[in-house]
Amino acid sequence: MAPACDLIDGIAADYVLADKAYDADRLYRKIIDQDGDPVVPPRRHRKRQHAYDKALYKERNRVERFFSRIKHFRRIATRYDKLASTFMGFVTLAAIMLWLK
Repeated sequence: MAPACDLIDGIAADYVLADKAYDADRLYRKIIDQDGDPVVPPRRHRKRQHAYDKALYKERNRVERFFSRIKHFRRIATRYDKLASTFMGFVTLAAIMLWLK
């Protein structure tokens, strides 16, 4: 969980959505210390199951499906672009194309 903890370091968020793989005490505490609310379902083997917002967790699926759909665009999946601004432009274009579909 060290990479996940480093990734959210210093980023303010009201909610942090993640799947069961990120159910670690260290990450959970770090999210709370940064005044966030972790929306992470607990793994089955935990002795103490913590509560999470199930309705908000279901919204995470929409983001996952979006990423899956934009990866069908070859230029985005292979990341041909060297500049972040160019890559982001093509991600935006792909999102518009999917939205108009």
